[in-house]
Amino acid sequence: MTSVVQLSEEEKELFRDSLKKFLEKEVEPYYDDWEKAEIWPKSVWQQLGENGFLCVDVPDQYGGYDASFELSSVIVEEISRAGYGALASGVSVHSDIVAPYILHLGNEEQKQRWLPKMVSGEFVGAIGMTEPGAGSDLQGMKTSAIKDGDDYVINGQKTFITNGQHADVIVLATKTDPKQGARGMTLFTVDCHLPGFEKGRNLEKMGLHSGDTSELFFQDVRVSAADILGGEGQGFANLMNELPRERLILAVGCVGAAVGMLETTLDYVMERQAFGAPIAKFQNTRFVLADIKTEIELNKALTEKYITRYVNGELTAGEASMAKLAASEMQGRVADQCVQLFGGYGYMREYKISRFYLDARIQRIYGGTSEIMKELISRDLVGR
Repeated sequence: MTSVVQLSEEEKELFRDSLKKFLEKEVEPYYDDWEKAEIWPKSVWQQLGENGFLCVDVPDQYGGYDASFELSSVIVEEISRAGYGALASGVSVHSDIVAPYILHLGNEEQKQRWLPKMVSGEFVGAIGMTEPGAGSDLQGMKTSAIKDGDDYVINGQKTFITNGQHADVIVLATKTDPKQGARGMTLFTVDCHLPGFEKGRNLEKMGLHSGDTSELFFQDVRVSAADILGGEGQGFANLMNELPRERLILAVGCVGAAVGMLETTLDYVMERQAFGAPIAKFQNTRFVLADIKTEIELNKALTEKYITRYVNGELTAGEASMAKLAASEMQGRVADQCVQLFGGYGYMREYKISRFYLDARIQRIYGGTSEIMKELISRDLVGR
């Protein structure tokens, strides 16, 4: 494996500018229609791949740029900033969760089979953890993978699965030995075209409307031992090791979205007239904007610090939890304050701020709720 390619600040800005132009041309004209349809076309994945915006820190031997995680964070930040929350969520699951699981835990055959086509966008990745009766409590999952000769037979159900409708490969959490609790959990890479696998309905959500979020069903799905990801019985430990990146990239998206909301609101309050003057001239407006800007900068500083720690292999689970907790709670406050500054127009769907507001609510829930984040942070302070 070659060393990670470090880009200069100028190169990062050129990449950021290229992404902005792509979003303006290939996403902005169509996004409202995708939101109404509650799914974007699968061809968008290949457009993202062809333009180099998927799995950028995958090594070049598997088709990636071998770039730093910093470049991947730029992608999620800018998509979130532009107000495409569902797209940011789907891309981050694909590039910052599924691909790293396969890269870090997979055998060579798994890497060669899945990663190049994930980089190109030909294959879409999803991760199957949450079940109807097991959300944050991963040890309560019921989906089983029972050994049968040299194979494993999977039965069970997953829900709230981002990219579920488009998925070609799923990193699936199962119980291979239910009696062993956490030590009986195993991850598999599951081909979504196998017999017995079925995609359920595309779930209707409060926000992130164009992002496909699905139920998944497994009925006697047969996989081989070669599909085990990271070792039998090692699933829970592997999940815990990979979750910090997931929570960090969520924090990056939260900050990006908050910046986008502030920019959108600044444009509005400079133009909107009340009592013969732009509402930006009122002290209340100015003080709210000052508070928002300060909160964004504080969270941006924290996420940038933790991005550096992640790149250096130093980020802890507690730190990632702090970033996710702080940034997601901040995003919710900013969304509420910005809608308030828009007044009645902020409640209208034709104004992008209303979409920002709806998309923000899930950030305090998925990837670990704020309550779970607080529990994990507290364990670093006072133990279990």
